[in-house]
This record gives sequence, C-alpha cells and structure tokens, in this order.
Amino acid sequence: MPNGMPTIKNKSININTEKPVFFVSDHHFGLDTEWTSLEREKMFVNWLDEIKNQAGAIFILGDLFDVWYEYKTAVPKGFVRVLGKLAELTDAGIPVYFFTGNHDMWMLDYFEKELNIPVYFNPVEATINDKNFLLGHGDGLGPGDKKYKLLKKLFTNKIAQWAFRWLHPDLGLRLAQYLSRENKAISGEYDQKFLGEANEWLYLYSKEYLKKNPHIDFFVFGHRHLPLQMKLNDKSFYYNSGDWLHHFTYLEFENAKLSLKKFK
Repeated sequence: MPNGMPTIKNKSININTEKPVFFVSDHHFGLDTEWTSLEREKMFVNWLDEIKNQAGAIFILGDLFDVWYEYKTAVPKGFVRVLGKLAELTDAGIPVYFFTGNHDMWMLDYFEKELNIPVYFNPVEATINDKNFLLGHGDGLGPGDKKYKLLKKLFTNKIAQWAFRWLHPDLGLRLAQYLSRENKAISGEYDQKFLGEANEWLYLYSKEYLKKNPHIDFFVFGHRHLPLQMKLNDKSFYYNSGDWLHHFTYLEFENAKLSLKKFK
C-alpha cells in the first residue's frame, strides 16, 4: 500500500436519497478562538436546525470536540446543545455518521448507544446516489508527518489506552486538554495556507489512492482546516470541508454535484 494509506477496515456505506447530503468537520468544541466554544456551538446547532428538514444524511468528519475521551462510566462535561440536537436528528430518522479525528479518536460506544450514530475509525468508501466517495478525517494520511503518525500509534495503542484509563477523569481530561493545546494542527498558521498541488498531502494521498481505485469520484476529508476543492482527473475531485473555528464551511451533495458552502 502507498505510504500513509491505511487498511479500510470499516464496512462501506450505501445511501440512496432524493435529499441533499451534508459533510462537516473540525469544530473543536471546548476550544475558545475569536468566538467562544459556546458561541460556535450555538452557531452549529442553528445550522443543524436550518438543514434538518432537507437533509438526507449528515457526515461529521472528525474533531467535533477539541478533547474527547470516554471512560467506561464518564464522558467529558458540556456540549449538551450539540449532543441533544444530534439525538433529535437521529430520533427523527435522519442518518448521522461520525468519523473520529485526531482530537476525538478515543471514542468508544457512547455515540452509538446514546445517539444512534455509527462511529468510524478509518477512511471508508461510500456510495451515495451512485457516486463513489472516500470519506475520513484525514489525519495520518499521505506522505510526511512521521512524528504525528508515530504519536497516533501510541494514542491508539490498547495498552496505552488501558493505562490512561486508570487516571481519574479530572486528571486524565486535564492532561488530554493540555496535550490538545500543544497540538499545532488545531488552528495554527500552517492550516490557513494553501500548500500547492506539490505539497497538499491529502490531495497527494487522493491521487495515489485513485491509481488503484479509479472508481472513486469524490475524496472528502477534514483535518486541514482549510476549505478546498481540487481536481484530480477528468471525473474525480478532492474536497476539504474546512472548519468551524474560522471558516464555518461545509459541503453539500445534491444532483450528483458536491458544493462547498459557508454558513452565514
């Protein structure tokens, strides 16, 4: 397999709907920027209210939270507006899919049991109205970033997770918040700059994946915090959904077309 290309372990997703399908990522709730986390949370809930009557499905492509770690009997405090709204949507029969990011990779079964939202830990191929997608958060893919890839192996190691679980939640979550703040991939200047076709690593990953999987029409990722639309060949495209720290962007798929939009 090409460098940085994980095995696709999760089963594929198949959706047929006459309604639009939405993709969104990188909210980092719990982190204050120009707007407080609470202000951004309210914006996101407003957006969900705006699309709920027209959505055929909603994909959250990771880093919904700046820190999320599930103990067996405890989850991080807060976020009740977002969690309640997601429960309302799934209770109404609107499918919601969640892909873990590098800030919420420690999910267990809380979303599935409480919110009826399936959780995916790796990129997954999906068919939506006869178009083929590869969906994921995007962290650890493509060339380079060896330091993070090594850290991710540590963070996802079962023994390391077992050891961390013995920390009291007050101490464990405080430590996790500190490590999250130290993560330059949150919202640094690097994430606000277009790196060009030669260096946009998720674009390069998509081109490499496409060589052995020419059936993919759309590669959709988050993580970069920069809304992007890049052509791969005559029929395939790479999109990045941006973030809800600075851009407040999302993707909408309708009539076989994927559009990058901004919530105002």
